[in-house]
Amino acid sequence: MITLTGKKVSEGIVIGRLVFFNRGEREIRKIYVEDAEKELVRFQKARKKTAAEIRELYEESASELGEANATIFEMQQMVLDDEEFVNRVVRIITDQKLNAEYAVKESVEDFLKVFSARPESYVRGHEADVQDVASRVLRILSRSRKDRMFMDEPFIMAARDLYPSEAARLDKTKVLGFVTMYGSINSHTAVLARTKGIPSVIGIGEALKRDYEGKMVIIDGFDGKLYIEPDQTTMEKMKQKKQQNLQKVETLERLKGKENVTQSGQKIDVCANIGSREDIERVLRNDANGIGLFRSEFLYMESPGKLPTEDQQFQVYKLAAEAMGTKKVVVRTADLGGDKLPENMEIAGENNPMMGYRGIRISLDKEEMFKTQLRAILRASAFGNLQIMFPMITSVEEVAGAKKVLEKAKAELKEEKTAFDENIKVGVMIETPAAVMISGELAREVDFFSIGTNDLTQYTLAMDRTNRKLTGYYNAYHPALVKMIRIVTNNVHLEGKHISICGDLAADTNMTETFIQMGIDELSVAPGKVLPLRKKIREIR
Repeated sequence: MITLTGKKVSEGIVIGRLVFFNRGEREIRKIYVEDAEKELVRFQKARKKTAAEIRELYEESASELGEANATIFEMQQMVLDDEEFVNRVVRIITDQKLNAEYAVKESVEDFLKVFSARPESYVRGHEADVQDVASRVLRILSRSRKDRMFMDEPFIMAARDLYPSEAARLDKTKVLGFVTMYGSINSHTAVLARTKGIPSVIGIGEALKRDYEGKMVIIDGFDGKLYIEPDQTTMEKMKQKKQQNLQKVETLERLKGKENVTQSGQKIDVCANIGSREDIERVLRNDANGIGLFRSEFLYMESPGKLPTEDQQFQVYKLAAEAMGTKKVVVRTADLGGDKLPENMEIAGENNPMMGYRGIRISLDKEEMFKTQLRAILRASAFGNLQIMFPMITSVEEVAGAKKVLEKAKAELKEEKTAFDENIKVGVMIETPAAVMISGELAREVDFFSIGTNDLTQYTLAMDRTNRKLTGYYNAYHPALVKMIRIVTNNVHLEGKHISICGDLAADTNMTETFIQMGIDELSVAPGKVLPLRKKIREIR
């Protein structure tokens, strides 16, 4: 038996024969042409047909995997339309009088070399998408057939790498799982594998040899392992592990559509936290009551070199609103600073950034940036049940300042006759001891609270939760923290308002019964924790 280790991408255990994927790429030769105009026409026709195929992929993915995952192919359309890329191809054809295939190949290589190195480029981290588009254009130019794998029985796919379009079209009835030599856990291919629920391990490296073609293998997507010709002991162990996981999944699946209610009849909402577009589909798949925390700062982190525009933000908020229907989506305004500092924002060095220039402090200081985000959220509120939440609040004055900017954004949209929810709900994060102590006053200013237990714990204990030296001292169940949550809950309910917990403690089933007894209205957790938490709630007597 040979054991190979890579990066786990999509959990699950599958057993089958290993088959290597052959993309069927042809050698691209350098050919001089007499009629450069004819080559330009060939290239533009190939671009047009590629665009049509990408649209088809988008529609298929939107239907099978949801709009959130289909946006991957919008990015590929950006590559196809990129003036820098197109102009490079045109220059090679016209200036050097070379064939379109060679021009595309050379242009893509140069394009990746230049733009992958730029921190602010949308290409960085998505090189596979660029290669995916180029491969499609080259296939059309060379009139090759679309890649297919003909197998009589289900198999496990092995590949050097896998493009997003290839991952999107994997047939789950035939492809049990896949392993690759290269790839990133944050790539679009990885996202699609998780969404489709195909067990996979990537980044195994050159140890994944073609000599293993046809051999019996096991993918352990939980531990990122590939077992080649497993021995009987390993085979039995993996079969048992697979069965246990299936039983667990089946138990949780039966909870979809059920209420989050204890055996004594107490109800509590279970929502989900998201930090990417792809998470939206996971929220729907796990049957959450809504999105209790939309970490909008990911939009700023994904746009190195420049701030996200109003329209870019609007499209993502609108996507979430439409996907969730009548269920709520709480968008936390950008909690930048601390350990979330985008490259486009220059902030002077701080001795203690987690307690410095961050959250609402940055938003109020950079009013135009803040107002741009609020306008985008307001515009998207016309398409669903959106709510706004301000982070890192320590005073009533900060809330008043944030609401003042919100009113300015509303006034502008009214002037422009742009639709939005004029009664959109506004809430705050309770993450500091200061917010706890004035929670009564704050409750009179907003519609709801959400307690961020991660920051509240570290600020209460004066301990950096990432400092390994403090592991023995850091206590997520500290009596002071529990007492603070109780105080805030009582103050909020005295004003008839709603309170949720969205930090890591919300998913800790050791605390679920305590939170219910306190009267917490909602727990917001990672999408994959929704059904396990529902199970725990329904077991409480």
